[in-house]
Amino acid sequence: MKTLFKSADEYLKLSSWKDLAFIKFCLFSMGVLMGTYIKRDAKQNVRIAAFFVFLATYIPLMVKYAMVLVKTINDGRKAL
Repeated sequence: MKTLFKSADEYLKLSSWKDLAFIKFCLFSMGVLMGTYIKRDAKQNVRIAAFFVFLATYIPLMVKYAMVLVKTINDGRKAL
């Protein structure tokens, strides 16, 4: 398992934002495909679960991005 995580870290170091966008589109498409197979009576539960997973992942990602953005802006001002 450690090898898998280490190789994933290395892959990310070699990737650009475009590569990560492709990964996100791929995962989104897979989710849509899986969603077409969910029975009607289970869809509400799946939507609720997906909403909480979205919140649990999106908020930390945006907080981290905001910190990087502020640092980038501040570094740019120091260069002036």
